[in-house]
This record gives sequence, structure tokens and C-alpha cells, in this order.
Amino acid sequence: MKIIDIPGGQGSAEWHQHRRDHWNASDAPAMMGCSPHKTRSELMRELHTGITCEPDDATQQRFSDGHRAEALARPVAEALLDEALYPLVKANGRLSASLDGHTLMGDVDWEHKTLNEELRSAIPVLTDPPICSAHIGKALPLQYRVQMAHQQHCSGAQRTLFTASKWDSEGKLIEARHCWYERDEDLIARVLAGWAQFEADLADYQPPEAAPVITAAPQEHLPAVSVQLSGALAVVSNLEPFGVALRAFVERIPKKPSTDQEFADTEAACKRLKEAEERLQAAEDSALAGMADVEAMRRMVADFRDLARTTRLASEKLVKQRKDQIREEEVVRGHGAMTEHIAALNRRLGGVYITGLTAGNFGAAIKGLKTLDSVRNAIDTELARAKIEASALADKIDANLRAMSTGCEGLCGLFPDMKTLALKEPDDLAAVIAQRVAQRKQADEAARERIRAEEAARVEREAAAQAERNRTTEARDSQQVLKAEPATADATDRDAPAIASPRVGAMGAGQAADAAPAGDTRPPIKLGDICERLGFTITAAFVTDTLGIKPVGTDKRAVLFAAADYARICDALCRHIITKRSEHA
Repeated sequence: MKIIDIPGGQGSAEWHQHRRDHWNASDAPAMMGCSPHKTRSELMRELHTGITCEPDDATQQRFSDGHRAEALARPVAEALLDEALYPLVKANGRLSASLDGHTLMGDVDWEHKTLNEELRSAIPVLTDPPICSAHIGKALPLQYRVQMAHQQHCSGAQRTLFTASKWDSEGKLIEARHCWYERDEDLIARVLAGWAQFEADLADYQPPEAAPVITAAPQEHLPAVSVQLSGALAVVSNLEPFGVALRAFVERIPKKPSTDQEFADTEAACKRLKEAEERLQAAEDSALAGMADVEAMRRMVADFRDLARTTRLASEKLVKQRKDQIREEEVVRGHGAMTEHIAALNRRLGGVYITGLTAGNFGAAIKGLKTLDSVRNAIDTELARAKIEASALADKIDANLRAMSTGCEGLCGLFPDMKTLALKEPDDLAAVIAQRVAQRKQADEAARERIRAEEAARVEREAAAQAERNRTTEARDSQQVLKAEPATADATDRDAPAIASPRVGAMGAGQAADAAPAGDTRPPIKLGDICERLGFTITAAFVTDTLGIKPVGTDKRAVLFAAADYARICDALCRHIITKRSEHA
């Protein structure tokens, strides 16, 4: 937002150039299709061509009176605010606003309008306090709220003091009414979306041919009907030339009017045919007043009268049908353009998220309109409104889809109802996402805990099975040692002591084993290698304290025994096992 310094001030060439380069607050109501002074189509044509209509004397006088009333009302507004108001121009991007007044702090705008009956009915008269509350401002006609929303976007103001006043020719206040209009972010968003859609439509705009002023073409008068009766009851008339002229007139009536000019011509021709009906009837009545029965004349008059009447009725019906048909064609055009726009939005979203609910109400938009220009303008305005609404919905859906994908990586299947959730308001959707993510994390944690419990149970079962296998293996080894005891005693290494029978003094716990033979040059053996050869684990303390065989040293953390100690350890283990078996036999 920035203040625009225009050297020449309002009305100067620099000011007009600035307005040509920006979207202006005074044009916002026409852009939104809510201005009583200019249609959206007229604004689009002006901005496309750069040609504006010169105001007539009455319009120029209305502008002058408005500027005069604004200058007179500014001190009144300053007194109410107890602040000075500065008229200036502010811009926010391409949007610009010429403010009637703006406070030094920048938080309040002032907008002035000439008091009229519409504003009298909207703003009540108050004396203390003299300013109506904000709920009155929310009920102001849409055209004023749209302009102030545009201004607040440009100025940054949080509220606007809206004043409507009327002054006499001498500058005396006749009546003034005031109300607050609070900043409405939703309406500001609609105005911004409206300008975006207007800019897109303007890029593709093809100005239609200038519509001519429609007046019915002059219709020739049919010959006067003359029927006279002679004394001999002879019929003297010009019915035959009248009939020729009537048929020729009927042939010239448009059979399928499609423009405002043809509709006007056909309607005017119907009026002439109605006059022909009435004249034929009058001529017949006049002739019958002078004679009793002239059947031929009556049949001829009746034929011509029926021709005029049936042609008139058919033309009137055709006019109505063609108008209805063209109105329907315009409605279909609006629906077709809206369908294409929705399809493009759905392609952008990657799915069918927007349906016909936002397709626009084109039938209601043209209700009560008579001319084709007004119908086409109403269709274009409703089309722009529906496109803005659908685009805003698409933006919300797009944001919701991103919200459902962000922060939910790895959590598949959270949103099976994605298309329904995409239509929710962002705050509601955030609550749903948080709830479902929490539920999924709880479910995942419960599943992991179950898996951990199952794994622990499996490990415990395997450990128990392994322990049982170890016990079975030890028992089997013990049985094999007992069976092999005599042979072992005979085959003992000559350097190792014989295995003593438990009855003849086997070595007990803590009793020293025979010393290792001297002169053994083989490298020492680690306790781990001894355990590997045995097929089960024994500790260094067990070998030293129980079997009585001392280590010869250590290698880092490994305990070393002499190479010959392996046989001694095996013999000592056998004796130890036999002793324990005897003790517990």
C-alpha cells in the first residue's frame, strides 16, 4: 500500500492517466455487477477501447453537486472523528482508490455520498451518538460496500465512516446521516477475485457491434376500405386492390425475427394489421346498413379480416417465441461457458471436486429483462459471478488437498472421503486431520507394541527350547563319558595322571591337578578355543579353582593355558563329573 502523489490533483491529466493504469474503487460496483449506473459489459468495453462516454449535462451537474457536498461535509466528519481528514490516492498493486478522506494514523477512511431515498431507508437518524453502529453499515446497499471494501484494501484502513448528506444552494446543511462500515475480509476477497476474473475476461474480450437505437420502421398505411351500394344493390368497392396491398404487406413481415430491430418492426406491423381488421369490420357494417344481403361482399370482407387477424396473431406469437428462444439460447451459452470453466478447474485439481452446484443461476438473472442487450449483459455478469465463486471454491479445495498431503507422509488410507473433506472449511478440516493422524499413530503404536510382545515371546520360547536342547546334549555327553571310562583310563596320555575311581580317592573340588609336563614348546591355547573343542563353555575361574589348572598368562582379555593343559582339563573334567555323579547317585 502506498500513497500516490499526483501533481495536478484530481481531474488532471496525470490523475486520468493513473486511473487508466489501475483498477479503481469507483469502478468496482460495475465490475461486480451491482452498479445502478453502469453495467459490467459497459465497463469492459470502456477499458478495452479506452473510450468513455461523455457525461450529459444532468450527469455532470450531479457530479459537481457531489463534489460540492463532499467538501462541505468534510468538516462535519472531522468534528465527529475529532481528527483531520486528508483526501488522497492510495494504491495496492494494480488496485487504486481516490479517498474522500483518510486519517493521519491510516486506520480510518471517510466516504461521502449524496443523500437519497435509498440511503435514508438504510441509515436511521441518530443524535446521540450521531454515528450508527457497524451493523447498519453491513446493511448498506452492496454497491457502496463493494467500493469501500476496495478502498480499505488499498488504504489499509480497518473501518470507514460513511456519510450521506444534502445541502441547499447556499451551502447550509439540510440533512446528514452517518454510520460505521467495518473491514470485511470476505467481501475484500470477493472483490479481489472479481477483479482477477474481470482481467481474465478482458484479455479475451471481443467488443460486439454497437447496438443501434431501436425504433420501429415506418409502416405503410393500407388503402382505405371503401364499400358502397348502388340503388340496384351493386357492390362498388376497392376490396380487390386492398387485398393485393394487404397480402404484399403480410409478405414483408419478418418470419423469424432475431434482432431488436426485427422485433420492433414485427410488433409495429401487428398494430397495422389490427387497424385493418377494425376498418374491414367498420366497412362491412357500413355496407350492411344500406342493404339486406350482399353475400359475396361479406365473404370477401371476412376473408381479408381473417387474413389480417390470423397474420397478426401468428406474428405476435412468433415475436414471443423468438424472444423466449433467444433468451434460452443465452442461458444455454452461459451454462456452456460455466461448464467449461468448471471442467478446467477440475482438471487443475486432478479430480471431479466441483459439480454443477456452482454453475450459476442464469434463468433468474434475466428475469423481467426485455431487450437482447440487457439479457446478454445479465448473462455475462452472472457468468463472471459464478466463475469467481467456482474459482474461490477451487482455491479452497486446492489448499485443503495440500493440507491433507502435508504432514501425513507414510500414513496411507487416512482420507477415503477426500472429496467430501476437500469442501470443508480450513479450520474444520484441520481438526479432522489432527484427529485422524492421532488415531492412526495410536493404532500404529499399538500394532508395534503387539509385534514387540510377540517377538519377545518368540525369543523366550526359542531360548527355552535351546536350553532344553543344551540340557539334553549335556546329559548325553555325560552318559558317553561314563561308558568310555575304562577305555579312557587305559588310553590316557603317559604324561597325564590316571583317572582315579571315586572309591579310590578321586580329586575333589579345589584339589590341585598334576603339573603340566616340562619341555612343552607348543604355543599356549586360549580358553575360548578350549571351550570350542569341548562343545560347551567353562570359565577360567572354574578351570583354576575347581579343576586346579593354572593359566600361563593372558593375551589382551583372553586367558591362556599351556597346550598340554587341554588333555589335563579333559581328564580333570571327567573326574569332576564322575565325582559329582557318585555324590548324587
